Amino acid sequence: MSGMARTIAASIDWLNDVVGRTVSWLTLFMVLVQFALVIMRYVFGVGSILVQESLIYAHGTLFMLAAGYTLLLDGHVRVDIFYRGASPRGKALTDLFGVIFLLAPFCILMWVASLPYVLASWSVFEGSRETSGLPAVFLLKSVILAFVVLIALQGLSLAIKSVLVLVGASPTAAPGRHPEA
Repeated sequence: MSGMARTIAASIDWLNDVVGRTVSWLTLFMVLVQFALVIMRYVFGVGSILVQESLIYAHGTLFMLAAGYTLLLDGHVRVDIFYRGASPRGKALTDLFGVIFLLAPFCILMWVASLPYVLASWSVFEGSRETSGLPAVFLLKSVILAFVVLIALQGLSLAIKSVLVLVGASPTAAPGRHPEA
């Protein structure tokens, strides 16, 4: 059973690693687009709502889709008073508690609250309120659901790894490694 659990956790880690590394390229896109916007506005005296909105889309997509990757790399903010000095078993208990009582309810609440919001946007293929804006607000809102799925899956992986530590099983594959890699 622990072999299947390790495979599930490693597969989730691999997915979030791939998604996180892929969307991280949006950072470069955002820098280049912002630079181009500054040049357009202050050198040529022209602006573009479409280009400005592309920054909003890239920013939202980057931070929502990279949340699972950040959890994979243990990069989320944590009050470290007790965790830092805890034993591996204590850290596993803390992580498991956090996933069950904090992350899981948050993901359920986010899914329930955002699903009607996203579906309503899709029902009318919601676009920008600006005439020359991006006509894909419905896609941007869909990123909320992708965020919930990716962060919930990474929480499941963290819970599996925590339980494996608590039962004395060896840790799973290194973060970001697919079980078949």
